[in-house]
Amino acid sequence: QVRLVESGGGLVQAGGSLRLSCVVSGSGFSINVMGWDRQAPKKQRELVATVSSDGIVKYADSVKGRFTISRDNAQNTVDLHMSSLKPEDTADYYCNAVISYYDIPGTYTYWGQGTQVTVSS
Repeated sequence: QVRLVESGGGLVQAGGSLRLSCVVSGSGFSINVMGWDRQAPKKQRELVATVSSDGIVKYADSVKGRFTISRDNAQNTVDLHMSSLKPEDTADYYCNAVISYYDIPGTYTYWGQGTQVTVSS
């Protein structure tokens, strides 16, 4: 069974930094793309950043230059280092992973339970 567990959220002042981490557990699969979504109160979920298995990264325009995504393929982890945080970055952040099972065709996307990030002004 695939399980994603995030950690590292919390309260930080504007201009500060936080690092979110996510570990994917389970067996019988390989991980294609890993990433982070976020959802602020009363707003649609937004894709923040993704990183492919060969290290290609993509960012939402709203976080470019401030957030850095990284992954460790050996450990099945993905981190999001957030700096120069703004109050508008306040949201629940969700780790996600696109997975291919060795014995089942297709790809499957899984999300963690989320971790809250609050940026005070």
